[in-house]
Amino acid sequence: MVILSRGNCGLSRCITRYLVAMAAADLLVVLVAIIMQQINFIYLFAYFLFKSPLCAVTIVLQLITSQCSVWFTVAFTFDRYVAICCENLRKQYCTERTATLVTATAAAGSFVLSVPLYFAVDPQSCVPTVEYMTSPAWASFELIMIIINPLSPIGLIVLFNALTVRYITAANRVRRELRCSGQNMKDPEVEKRRKSMILLFALSANFILLWMPHVVHSTKWQKENYFYTDRYFNTPIYILQQFGFMLRMLSTCTNSCIYALTQRRFREQLKSGLKYLFTLTWQLYK
Repeated sequence: MVILSRGNCGLSRCITRYLVAMAAADLLVVLVAIIMQQINFIYLFAYFLFKSPLCAVTIVLQLITSQCSVWFTVAFTFDRYVAICCENLRKQYCTERTATLVTATAAAGSFVLSVPLYFAVDPQSCVPTVEYMTSPAWASFELIMIIINPLSPIGLIVLFNALTVRYITAANRVRRELRCSGQNMKDPEVEKRRKSMILLFALSANFILLWMPHVVHSTKWQKENYFYTDRYFNTPIYILQQFGFMLRMLSTCTNSCIYALTQRRFREQLKSGLKYLFTLTWQLYK
């Protein structure tokens, strides 16, 4: 976040705004969903998070941060699609102002969609209420949440990246046909586009593969031990649930890291920052 916000990575303000938002959401996922909820619920047993409304608040915050991370990724994917494929819309849409508005809207939508889950948890015992486990309304709510996240994001990311790859492939074909000489020489523009396609494939495959176990579990066993009421329930369903949670949490940070680390100037800034930290630490030690 610090490296990106400095604006020395050769990226536009629009891209920088999306990547900073994605990195911030990823950091919040680590703090809330992994440390405060999963690690605490299974290993640390900080009881003030179990016996107070903080338990329900933590669960809601986990859902909000996860939703933000996913939908920021979708918004960034759509922005890249517009920038590459929609020349007429590019100047109006791919701006810092639009990026700010889109990320704020995604964050607000994630908050509104996640707040109802607060009422599904008993704040005194940190277990789901009877109504949540038996009510058809809550079952419908869970189904809607699965459609909103992750089924819709998966479909949108695949769609936008597929359209972008198709556009790049068609542009490369036209470019090759128009070249009259030097057919055996490498075309820098084609090579750049090829790398862009590889990156898009990597982002799509990474998101789909890491979310798939959770999708399978949530579709068939929506409420199976969701709140860790039996931490040592060693069955295939429980293992699939925990495996899906682990990969889902991992997926929230990989896309922004993949995109940032493929940028040469970002890697240079990262190396410079690490060298500075080591130098400062050594000077303080001396």
